[in-house]
Amino acid sequence: MQVSVRDNNVDQALRALKKKLQREGVYREMKMRRFYEKPSERKAREKAAAVRRSRKLDRKRLERDGGL
Repeated sequence: MQVSVRDNNVDQALRALKKKLQREGVYREMKMRRFYEKPSERKAREKAAAVRRSRKLDRKRLERDGGL
């Protein structure tokens, strides 16, 4: 990942870098890897996330198609 510094403005470049890291999910990944996660816990977490995504998609689809 690369950020250019313009006019010796390091603060602006640092903000841009933090925003890129946030978008890429680096902070979330660092938080997850701080402690060991058992494979069974990982599977349960990923399955719950998939269920949440599926329900959200269903809600959006229902809203788009006119609802009840």
